[in-house]
Amino acid sequence: MVRIGGVGLALALGMSACAQPAAVSGESPERAAARVNGLLGISPSATGCEVTAKLIPSCGAWWGIAPEIFTGRRPGRALERAEGRMGRPAGIMHVYHRGPELFPTPEERKIARDPAGRRLLLINWKPSTDRTWAEIAGGALDQRIDRLADHVLRSFPERFFLTVHHEPENDVRETPGSGMTAEDYSAMFRHVVLRLRARGVRNAVTVMTYMGAPNWAAEPWFERLYPGDDVVDWVAMDPYVDDRVHTFDGLVNKTREEFAGWPGFYRWMQSRFPGKPIMIAEWGVFERRGRPGFKESFFTSVREEMRRYPQIKALVYFDSPRAPRGDTRFDTTPGGLRAFSELARDPYLRATPVPEQ
Repeated sequence: MVRIGGVGLALALGMSACAQPAAVSGESPERAAARVNGLLGISPSATGCEVTAKLIPSCGAWWGIAPEIFTGRRPGRALERAEGRMGRPAGIMHVYHRGPELFPTPEERKIARDPAGRRLLLINWKPSTDRTWAEIAGGALDQRIDRLADHVLRSFPERFFLTVHHEPENDVRETPGSGMTAEDYSAMFRHVVLRLRARGVRNAVTVMTYMGAPNWAAEPWFERLYPGDDVVDWVAMDPYVDDRVHTFDGLVNKTREEFAGWPGFYRWMQSRFPGKPIMIAEWGVFERRGRPGFKESFFTSVREEMRRYPQIKALVYFDSPRAPRGDTRFDTTPGGLRAFSELARDPYLRATPVPEQ
């Protein structure tokens, strides 16, 4: 059996009955959604769409955005503008913090509690830019973690998503003693989450966020990044639409000829984490030279295909004129804006209301 990233090919392709995507098994989207909800512990409700303790929507998926990143605008203003552009409130607001910064900030708390449109916060935190993962796991930042925990306890009892040092793959250094091995990352993530919990923070819904790229999944240490089911509530990926991606399926299930054993992240996550919700924590569509209508066609494909992937319970768009590899704004063309707005307003992405908590 071919192995890649520590995952057997048969396992990665989802050969078990519980891991078959609807497009392969012939399952209808409705039956696939019911099956996935069962795996996630969501029971049918006679009262309509509900939210679990881990912020999993029982119907459809959350719709979120990281708005106008790298523009210098304050989060509240950026979100207001982005929501106006796409024609609906976001269900998730994605924000980023580093080092000793305390969160949620007053502005972020206001965004979450807005009575005109409540939102869930997805907080992306890199605990340090100068300490190694091994040092953090060994207690070097315990004072910082405790200070953050006390701040959360004082100021924000609502549930929120927390991802700790997202996209670790390109920071891994397997040199012995580097303090940045895959095992060091796993230990760091565990230490941060367990210390926050021990300090009383029980409202952080934890997210392990992968890059979503086949080349990293092919590394022999890839499987060792995972911190453990007890400290991870959701699994996530951050895929972007490069030149070899044409539809939503190609985005969430990227494969490459040079990594022939890799089945794609959604298929791998189905098989590896059948009982955990999947989040697309960042995704963006770059401009494509010579194809001014590409964003329009891609956003249309998301709307047409997203129901085939019922384990994906949140889609959070990365909206930026200066993303590292291009412009991901959704409204650079009239057609793109129209298709994105239609996607954002799709009933599937509005089925479960954000809880008041």
